[in-house]
Amino acid sequence: MKVQEVIDRILLDCCGGRKLEQTCDVLASGHEDMEVTGIVTTFMATVDVIREAIAINANLIITHEPTYYTGMDTLDWLQSDPVYLAKRKWIEDNGIVIWRFHDHMHLADTDRIYDGLLKELEWEDKKLDGNDSWGYQIEETTVGALAGFLKQRLGMKVIQIVGNPEAACARIGILVGGGSLGLGREQMPMELMQEKDLDVMICGDITEWTLCAYVNDASMLGMNKAMIVIGHERSEEWGMKYMAEWLKPLVGSLPVTFVDAKEPFIYL
Repeated sequence: MKVQEVIDRILLDCCGGRKLEQTCDVLASGHEDMEVTGIVTTFMATVDVIREAIAINANLIITHEPTYYTGMDTLDWLQSDPVYLAKRKWIEDNGIVIWRFHDHMHLADTDRIYDGLLKELEWEDKKLDGNDSWGYQIEETTVGALAGFLKQRLGMKVIQIVGNPEAACARIGILVGGGSLGLGREQMPMELMQEKDLDVMICGDITEWTLCAYVNDASMLGMNKAMIVIGHERSEEWGMKYMAEWLKPLVGSLPVTFVDAKEPFIYL
């Protein structure tokens, strides 16, 4: 099976074959007519992820996020950069194809990044609204206990909380990746908390003067609001883990492997 056939089958399954005219979902390396030996799904095609793909003889990496450090993988500024040159040479020398699957994944029949996270948390049946991926009703717990649950389920060593860890919570919001920055409207996360009467917002990325400040002030005023920050990678990696499951029947006998890109941080 060739690369383009794999891509076409994915887009047909997710979006009925609909293709966005303007998208970052393009090849970062390789060619659409290359024969696929195996597939790796991952949050990001880091050097370690590529190394793992080579070790298992998989030459197609499907990554959710960029390969070359900007949202659209622009290369003009990198032409003499030693990190880019070394990474690109290594990719090309090993015949690796890298395809980004981002926009269509979020715009699928259901957002398949959220699908993977909910599967990992076992929260598929906890939506406040059946068509809404942002609000959830869970059994009442405390903010601290919820943070501990997330650490265990998502394999985290450190987690950030804004607000009172002892506060009770049951109505939970989730904004994965950069969604917690507002999707173009800085006020969106705060409006969402108010409109859905959320106790806690679980976030990917944060800006400290928006939702972080709002929740902090609310907590200081004695209101039952908190925020748990799990980061961009930990909030979205599970969609790529889940992708390995639903992709397998689409590509026949081709081996499909999920490789965890892991958090980029070392905690001291």
